[in-house]
Amino acid sequence: MHRIHLDWNATTPLRIEARSAMQAAFELGNPSAVYAEGRKARGAVERARLQVAATVGARPQDVIFTSGGTEANGLALTPSLNNSGQTYDRLLVSAIEHPSVRAGGLYPAAQVTEIAVTRSGLLDLDHLQALLAAAGPALVSVMLANNETGVIQPIAEIAELVHGAGGLLHVDAIQAFGKIAFSIGELQADWLTLSAHKIGGPKGVGALVLAPGRMPPGPLLRGGGQEQGRRAGTENVIGIVGFGAAAEAAIASRESDMERVGTLRDQLEQALRQIPGTEVIADQQPRLPNTTLVARTGMKAETTVIGFDLAGIAVSAGSACSSGKVEASHVLQAMQLPPELARSAIRISLGWQTSADDVDRCAEVWRKLSGTLATGGHENYAEARNRA
Repeated sequence: MHRIHLDWNATTPLRIEARSAMQAAFELGNPSAVYAEGRKARGAVERARLQVAATVGARPQDVIFTSGGTEANGLALTPSLNNSGQTYDRLLVSAIEHPSVRAGGLYPAAQVTEIAVTRSGLLDLDHLQALLAAAGPALVSVMLANNETGVIQPIAEIAELVHGAGGLLHVDAIQAFGKIAFSIGELQADWLTLSAHKIGGPKGVGALVLAPGRMPPGPLLRGGGQEQGRRAGTENVIGIVGFGAAAEAAIASRESDMERVGTLRDQLEQALRQIPGTEVIADQQPRLPNTTLVARTGMKAETTVIGFDLAGIAVSAGSACSSGKVEASHVLQAMQLPPELARSAIRISLGWQTSADDVDRCAEVWRKLSGTLATGGHENYAEARNRA
């Protein structure tokens, strides 16, 4: 059976450009070495730093390479000093952040406060203002685009509020990277995080990007002087080189890729809405062009994912399974969706290799599963998955 990948927000296939660059880097030396092999490796890392920086309008010296988006987020969420020596002993995070942000980094739990979102998935700006006014300056973390709903936040407006209250703004741009145009300057962000494997790069490499002149947070890893003393440990040369090549390729083709993907997403949603009981979540808000969160009360998300898998399509659930208990995702809970609807949510995310046939097949599978699962067919799918 031809498998169809419709979970591009989870990960993407390795781009040809990234694969080629990585293969050429396998024989490079330690970039900290002063002899020829080391200098060549250093040159490759710095070229990648330039490539990544260019894609978000940053300076190369303001890019800190990490082991991925989770480490980059953790590095940003550190009680820090700004250029004037101001400490930030409060962390405000939106209620729909990725778990790596919701964990709070190095902030104690007592110093972390959630910012509410509206039913549409947008940050509640009134609540943010109230929190900013309640105590001293805060570090605020808000993602540019949500990984489940695709909803895009008004980051520049949020930045004005944060900076007006003397705070710093960290933006997790991992899901938006390569899908919509932005720069760190346009967002007015102080720190920005990125991840390679969301744009066709390798897994296990990411970056924290600083605004020009912004002081970096204290390092999570101490030891050698790598990354200008901001992240110790020998650089992952192969991964970094792949990241740079993927970033350059992703931005070069973004406009044409996302225009085509957006058209396919709209076609998919039009087909899904024709199926009775189907709801597309947050479809009236600005969203990533590739992301659809679809739900139907009466269908269990985890069983629906199994049904898609048996039909040869990879999608993901908008719910999290922990210790055998399935609950609606924290994102949908924060948006105050009815619990039964939230527990049925399925994320379908498209990418540059997605075809019109893939979308048609996805809509047909949803139609079949909707007719079966909404009428109590969950057990049969679970049994079939176990046999598979």
